[in-house]
Order: sequence, then structure tokens, then C-alpha cells
Amino acid sequence: FADLVLETWDLHCDRNGREHRTADMGCKQLVVRRGQPFTITLRFSGRGYEEGVDKLSFNVQTGPCPSETSGTGFHFVMTDCPEESCWSAVIQQQDGESLSVSLCSPPDARIGRYSMTLETCTDYQGSSYPIGDFVLLFNPWHPEDTVFLRDENERHEYVLSQHGLIYQGTCDYIFSIPWNFGQFEDDILAICLDMLDINPKHLRDQDRDCSRRNDPVYIGRVVSAMVNCNDEDRGVLFGRWDNCYDDGMSPMAWIGSVDILRRWKKFECHPVKYGQCWVFAAVACTVMRCLGIPSRVVTNYNSAHDTNANLTIDRYINEKGEQERRSRDMIWNFHCWVESWMARPDLAAGYDGWQVLDPTPQEKSEGVYCCGPAPVKAIKEGDMLLKYDIPFIFAEVNADVVYWVVQGDGMQKQSIRSSDVGKHISTKSVGRDSREDITHNYKYPEGSEEERTVFEKAEHQKKSIGEEDEGLHLRIKVSEGANKGSDFDVFAVVNNNTDEERVCRVTLCARAVSHNGTLGPQCGLTDPDDIAIEPRAEKRVPMRILYEEYRDKLTQDNLIKVVALLNDHQTGDIIVSVRDIYVENPPIKIRILGEPMQNRKLVAEISLVNPLAVPLNGCVFVVEGTGLTDGQLVKELEEPVEPQAEAKFRMDLMPRLSGLQKLMVDFESDQLTGVKGYRNVIIAPQPV
Repeated sequence: FADLVLETWDLHCDRNGREHRTADMGCKQLVVRRGQPFTITLRFSGRGYEEGVDKLSFNVQTGPCPSETSGTGFHFVMTDCPEESCWSAVIQQQDGESLSVSLCSPPDARIGRYSMTLETCTDYQGSSYPIGDFVLLFNPWHPEDTVFLRDENERHEYVLSQHGLIYQGTCDYIFSIPWNFGQFEDDILAICLDMLDINPKHLRDQDRDCSRRNDPVYIGRVVSAMVNCNDEDRGVLFGRWDNCYDDGMSPMAWIGSVDILRRWKKFECHPVKYGQCWVFAAVACTVMRCLGIPSRVVTNYNSAHDTNANLTIDRYINEKGEQERRSRDMIWNFHCWVESWMARPDLAAGYDGWQVLDPTPQEKSEGVYCCGPAPVKAIKEGDMLLKYDIPFIFAEVNADVVYWVVQGDGMQKQSIRSSDVGKHISTKSVGRDSREDITHNYKYPEGSEEERTVFEKAEHQKKSIGEEDEGLHLRIKVSEGANKGSDFDVFAVVNNNTDEERVCRVTLCARAVSHNGTLGPQCGLTDPDDIAIEPRAEKRVPMRILYEEYRDKLTQDNLIKVVALLNDHQTGDIIVSVRDIYVENPPIKIRILGEPMQNRKLVAEISLVNPLAVPLNGCVFVVEGTGLTDGQLVKELEEPVEPQAEAKFRMDLMPRLSGLQKLMVDFESDQLTGVKGYRNVIIAPQPV
């Protein structure tokens, strides 16, 4: 027999991509998921493959020094009965000189870039042919994969969906911003794989790093560290919280991860300026979804940053309600992290499922700024010793805040009301643009027997005293219409829950505040007011917050912190109530003109009314949406937008993908920043 000579081959990138749900990546290379067969066709010249005469085998290799012991290099022979637990090749069909072969990796294979060669052997004469490269990803559709997720709708949302919502605002005023995850956009897969290759663990020991890439726990930890740059590890984002963002992009201005990851690549892995928690979390979510690990962005309201891990955050204020001394312990009005779905074979049974990964640089974990993966179940149960970083996250959702009022004579008095940490933990619902509250995954109901047991296990005595039914009760209410450009009212509402008249003194103080809890200048203060309240009655003490007072004091977070202080003359108790108020931006209106269809021009009309009493200068609209726009579309307005005038423009789109897509808009100007809007667009498939 003459030698068997390979003439051409076809990796069937499109067909395999559709079957492996990677077709949207649009890249010209083969991208497949582990544990699932893919088909290639080999075409020989002169004669076809003869069974019993020709011997065919394959080599697949990943990483710089592939070896079978590290799980990074395999040599396997064509066989009739493949084994599930290792690489295999099976003949599918033969047609003259062409041969279809089904290849399959084990469901615990290392993910990443692979090269593949074919070896032919006839009468002990052999040849070797490089037949191309491919990328192997995690496979949430395969029951044996450690990232297996049972529900198809959840797989669609947490792996395949390229757009979503991230919850922001305050626990009393929750709203969402749109986000373009874009994990299948051009070059994003390559950038995510490059991120794995420049991480410090890889640079220290390339072989060991590549051999651990079968484990989503390991990958999650690497991604959590690489999305921030605090270890000088060429990480993606530079975090900044001080409202000075002129030499970069304000964290409020981003509307997607694609732009950030492409900038990082373009500038040779120098950190992109600037990120805050939701930006870190969203970029990590993009990377994890891209690699095939189901992931979602989660928001925790009133999130504690407890630096000394004693589960108590002390706040000192004077009798006017002003902060007396600064503390490294902070309460963030919200904090975002990522949950990724994976099994935890490294832990005892019961901790599989959602794991917290937090790429925002806060505290070091094993010497590196990363956090997690921490099983959500372990946080709920108070299992502080399990890997990784449970105490820090447990404090974020469970710490106590105790207010101490420092009186004129220096005496400190504990307030009898604590603010609540870990409220309304939120994520986008599966398949819908609504909020799913997942607080119950993180904590037992307040005051329940289970909560007490968990706190005992975590050695946490709850210091905060719950609301009392008798006595005086204090809360803060906001009038409708806390809109940018308007004055608005806040009220201290005092309830007398006793059968006798009570006299008390009430003070209100308002200050601009950052989303991480840093206080800014004062923008409202009332004189102490003595009030008498009838039995079982309610009284309101108003404070008007003026636009001219807060206009130049608000940060781009648009937040005002109001503190109300009540002195009960009868008991001597001091009650504190605190509320963060979000000052609303105007809405962006988006109209779609024409019939939305794949590969046919579509027009979007985008507008915004200036609600302020001054003109807006330097106005820019940025528009993006996976499958709708090719990257970002930027529209700079030449003229200022006068007070109460409308800024409006039209933009041509060419939808690439069919189905439900999101068109997202960000608006920037000198006076209004980080204004967001989005519109869902259902694109009809192109007629065949």
C-alpha cells in the first residue's frame, strides 16, 4: 500500500460552533466545549483510508510544555469504542477519499488554546500533519462537567446572554442600569485567554497553571485577581472612588465590558481607568461567561466593609447628626460582586452551586487582592473556615452598625436603632428584565432560630437592638420627585407608640455622600426643634433640600445621606435614623423606527430633556448593543443643550443577530453624567 497522504481537512467551525453554542463568537477558529463530540473531515490524496492497513492517531496539546501527567498533552488512537474519561476519536463515515471523524475531550479537560496534529502510519511508515488550532471551553450542558447547570433557561441567561441589568441606587430606591457583557464579541475570547496567560501564577509556573485550568474554582480565583490591578499584575481595571476621573473614564460612564477589555488589550495590558464595584463585577462576569462558567452580577444593599472583622461597624456622630470621626470600616450603599455556578469537590458535600467571586480590590486573600470563590451556602450557614474568604463576605451581609452620639461634654451614648446591613440582595431575573431578590440564599429570616444558630457558630453577638414597639419610633421619608435640578423635601417621621404625650427634640442633617460611604459637604441642616406628640400619634419634621445647595456638592453617584437624631426628653434615649437618597437623572427616550430585521438597516431616535436651569455643554451620547451595533457609536452634540430643551438625534443600526437584543445608551455632559437608558429590540431572522 502507498502511504496515506493528507491533502486537505475541514474543522467545520460553523457547524461545530452551532452544536457547541459558540457560533455567536463569530471567530474564524474552532471553539468547542469539553465532554461534547465535534466533527472534522479529513481528505486524503490518491487513496482513501483502509481499516486494518492504516493507523490514524491524534495529538492534542495545550500550554508551553504539554504532558500527559499534567493533563495538557494527549496522544490517542482512532477507536470504535470511545472512553468517556479520556480523549477519543471515532470514525463517523467514509466517502471515498474523505473521512469524517468525531473527536471528544473528557468533561474534566483543561480549557484553553489547543493545537492538534494527525499522525498516519502505513506499514510502519508514518507522517505527521498539523491540522489546526482550537479552543476548549467549560460545558454547563454536560452532566459530568463541574459547571453543569440543569435548567436550560438559566444556561441561556447565565452563559449565552450577552446583555443584562445591574442593580444600583439605595435599599429604599432600587433601580437598574443596562450592561453589555458582550462575551462573544470579536476578540473577547482571545483577550480572556490572554488574561489567563499573563496572570502571575502562570508566569511563576506555566506548566502547573495550565494543568489546573480544568478547575473552575482555580479559574475563578485567577479572574477575580486579574480584573483589578492592585497587585501590579497587569490587571484590567484601576479602581477609583474620589470623584476625580479626568485622566480616564468615569466609572459611571461605562455601559459594557467589551470597550474596557479591548482598551486593555490595545494599551498592552495597562490598567483601564477607572472602575468601581459594578464595573469590576461586570467585567469578571463577561470573562467567566466567555470561558463557559455560568455567572451573574449580584448587588448587596447596605454592604459592610468590615476591616477588622469584628462584625461591628461603629459610627460616631455629634448632636447635630454630623460625623465626628472617620473610620476605615465603611458601609457602601450598594456593593456588587459576581456569583458563578460550580461544584466544589475540594470541600465537603453540600457546597456546590453559586459561589461568590468579588474582583473589587478590598482585602488581600492569600496575599493577593482577590476574593472567593465562597459558597453562598457557607455564607448562609456561617461556616467561617471554608475556602475562600467567608468571614469577609459574611460581614458584608451581616455586620451590625452601631451609632454612638458624642455629646457636648464628650460623653458617648449608643443609639437604640441600628441600620440594617445586607438588604435586598438582587440580580436580574432569568429571561425577564425584572429583579430577583436572593437575600434568602445568603441569610435566614431576621430574628429566626436559624439566624441565632448561625451567629453563634460565627461567634457573632448581635449588638443592634431591634425596633421597639413601645416608646418613640423614628424614620425618614422622602417626598416624590427627588430629581436632579429640583428642590425636594425630606421628613423625620416620629411615632409615639405610648399612651401619654411625649416631648422630644429632632434634628436633621443632609450631606453629599459617595457610593462607598465617604461623606462630602453638608447640603441641609435644621435647627433642633422641640416637639410634643400626642399619644399614638405621628408628627413630621420637614427639611427642604435645595438644588442650589446640592448642585456643586453631589458626586457623580448622585447620593445624599440624611441623618435624623431624636432626643427623648423623658427617657434620655437617643434614636438615630439614616437614609441614603438617590437624586434621579432625567430619562433617556429611545424610539425604534422601521421593522427590525436581521441584516437590514434600522433607525433609532434617541432623546433627553435638560432638567436643569443651566445649559449642558460638551454633550455626548454613546450607544452600544451586542448584535445591533458594531462596537460603540458616539454622537457628540455641537451645540449646548439649553434649560428644558431636548437633545435629539437619529442613528442607523445594522442588526447582526436575531432575537431579543438590548440597545443601550449613556449620556455625558459637564452638568449631567452617567445618564443611562436602554430599549429591548426583537430582531426578526433574515428570510431564507
